[in-house]
Amino acid sequence: MSHHADHDGLDVRVVRTDAEYDDALAVRFAVFVEEQGVPKDLEVDEYEDDAVHFVAYLDDDPVGAARLREYGDDAKVERVAVLPPHRGEGHGAEIMREVEGVAAARDYARIVLHAQTRAAGFYDNRGYERVGEEFEEAGIPHVEMVKNL
Repeated sequence: MSHHADHDGLDVRVVRTDAEYDDALAVRFAVFVEEQGVPKDLEVDEYEDDAVHFVAYLDDDPVGAARLREYGDDAKVERVAVLPPHRGEGHGAEIMREVEGVAAARDYARIVLHAQTRAAGFYDNRGYERVGEEFEEAGIPHVEMVKNL
């Protein structure tokens, strides 16, 4: 089994079916498009087919998502999302653990991510370091962060 449920019952999976991908996209749309106002055509981009996608289920309901893709010599984590009613319960950390495990298994030495600035503390707590100045993506302030695996 490539996935496991944590003690809260969260089941983080690498997406293998169309249904799982649709579930991951539904979470991303709810968070990034509906909640944060990112345009749909920016949310689903040219990297979808190349990325490894993740979806997190709680009692068979999709509540979280992320994707991982090659970025030069590094792995890049993107689209990390947890639905609003399920935030603050450690699910984001569990998703990141799973993503980092997959990146390490694929022999990436480093993960890069563009964190929304307001979420940078979440990544600080996970051992990511900020690189450079704040910038905007999709109208939202971000900061680049890196972690050696």
